[in-house]
Amino acid sequence: MSDNIVMENKRVLDLLFSYMPKIAAERKMDNLLVLMADMGRSIVMADRCSLWLTDEEHGELWTKVAHGVSQLRIPIAAGFVGWSVKNGEPLLIDDAYLDPRFDHRSDEKTHYRTTSVMTVPLFDSQGKVMGVFQAINKQGDQKIFSSQDLERLSLTAVYSAKTVESARLTSAVEDSKDELEATQEELIHILGDVSESRSRETGDHIQRVAEISYKLAQYYGLPEMEAQRIKLAAPMHDLGKVGIPDAILNKPGRFTDDEYEVMKSHAIKGEEILLKSKRDLLKFSALLAGSHHERWDGKGYPRGLKGEEIPLAGRICAVADVLDALSSPRCYKPAWPEEKVKEEFIKQRGFQFQPELVDVLVEHWDDIFECFRQARAKFEAAAV
Repeated sequence: MSDNIVMENKRVLDLLFSYMPKIAAERKMDNLLVLMADMGRSIVMADRCSLWLTDEEHGELWTKVAHGVSQLRIPIAAGFVGWSVKNGEPLLIDDAYLDPRFDHRSDEKTHYRTTSVMTVPLFDSQGKVMGVFQAINKQGDQKIFSSQDLERLSLTAVYSAKTVESARLTSAVEDSKDELEATQEELIHILGDVSESRSRETGDHIQRVAEISYKLAQYYGLPEMEAQRIKLAAPMHDLGKVGIPDAILNKPGRFTDDEYEVMKSHAIKGEEILLKSKRDLLKFSALLAGSHHERWDGKGYPRGLKGEEIPLAGRICAVADVLDALSSPRCYKPAWPEEKVKEEFIKQRGFQFQPELVDVLVEHWDDIFECFRQARAKFEAAAV
């Protein structure tokens, strides 16, 4: 992966973190839609970005966030956005006027010239299309949107759909502190998915690490609020992998010494990204991201912390992360047998892992390991 791509990934993450607190704190629907459209426009470098919402009662799509224009309403089946509503699929168009699905009416009303277009549908929690993100006219040297732009607008659409649905349910977003925290939590999981999508590991990895960390924290005796905080932060543990080249991240064989040093840098990279936020939950996530590869015996990285010098959240996530790594197939190895996994943790008690956390894991092994048994059973059933 080139330095330009690494820098671009960092730019996108910085934008997400800069918009997240503004969106989480906003109460008015109109302002929310403007913020989300601005976020989408900045991320994909479009001239204009609009968030169209469905109005099924009137059979229309409407937007208040087309930049520089007032509210627009079009028939629900009109144009590219109407096509995405009907089909539930995105579009990537190089020249709108060469596509018969293009609805000229918006251009005629605004005296604007549309060329390149992207549309991405927004789905509610029931899987129904509730609106469409539309980006128009790519800016910069490249005059057409790329598949990478489409992926990034899709990421923005997932977060925006959750936010819009929440706003609708709470009547103009007069929500409580819990609602604001839920918005932050949603973004954390989405960003965790972004970091995982760059590797060939199973997409369920971050969810399993979060759930296992939560169970370990509970069984260790932490208060429920603290256990929940660790569960919410755990999906961000490998965020720094966005800055690791693909050739290293997905290498099937052993790393060279230089490659291993690059790979180890993901802990610090993730910590640095998360520390830019003013949100307590994301600062806590930074602590976890920067410490989950430390070892109890002081031989870990990036700082060589030892014993209780390592934050407890990092110690817990380290157990969950390695448990998933050993118990799941990866690009460089098959899943280990269950008994071999347990033996490895017992062997590393007091070396790689805090002794008490290994004791908790072994004592509650059946409950914690059950998710891997179910995954293996499904895989074996599908293979028959």
